[in-house]
Amino acid sequence: MIINGASVVVTGGASGLGAATARRLTEDGAKVVILDLPSSAGAEVAADLGAVFVAADVTDPDSVNAALDAAEALAPLRALVHCAGRGGALRLVDRDGNPGSLETYEGVVRTNLIGTFNVLSQTAARMAKNEELDGERGVCILTASVAAYEGQIGQIPYASAKAGIVGMTLVAARDLASKRIRVMTIAPGLFDTPILARLPEKVRDSLAQSVPNPSRLGEPGEYASLAQHIIANPMLNGETIRLDGAIRMAPR
Repeated sequence: MIINGASVVVTGGASGLGAATARRLTEDGAKVVILDLPSSAGAEVAADLGAVFVAADVTDPDSVNAALDAAEALAPLRALVHCAGRGGALRLVDRDGNPGSLETYEGVVRTNLIGTFNVLSQTAARMAKNEELDGERGVCILTASVAAYEGQIGQIPYASAKAGIVGMTLVAARDLASKRIRVMTIAPGLFDTPILARLPEKVRDSLAQSVPNPSRLGEPGEYASLAQHIIANPMLNGETIRLDGAIRMAPR
């Protein structure tokens, strides 16, 4: 897929993996629309890149459609990179012996999994109306996590949601094959994002050393580089790629 001159939507594009991807695709000549929460730095990032920012919640069809409208106003919508998500610690039984909070579980799953379905389905409906370009109408890249495979204690809502994204990838790719839309997922390991930046330096160093090779935290630009390659390579479809330096997460 050639995206020079096409529009691309990057969710969670105000920081971390999304911001790095928005920058990389802008450099490729794409017209980027950043979708992120109203409280994010999306407007500032978009202004710096020459992109467009639309404040939206990925679980809300109306606000997602507003972002897609903005993208289609720029150029045909050819690519989606869905990075938006959230964490949330939860134990099945808390320290007082009570069941874990269903509200917390539902909230994390709603943002990460339901939000992914909403963004993917709304975007695919737009892409399906595109004219074919070299046999393709569009490509959608989702973001899971190595927690989908080795979720740690306390990660049960996050791991459940990310495993759901891995599970939907092949099904979505098969579903959209007749429309010539590809679906891929990236499952990052430990990356140097704003979430990890809040941790003490000693903890960050310990996490970095747990990665076999290279023994460091991943850089957002490395995620962006893989997203860029997925968009460009038409044979990549229906697969989840671990981007993790060969790490396998311990129970805690």
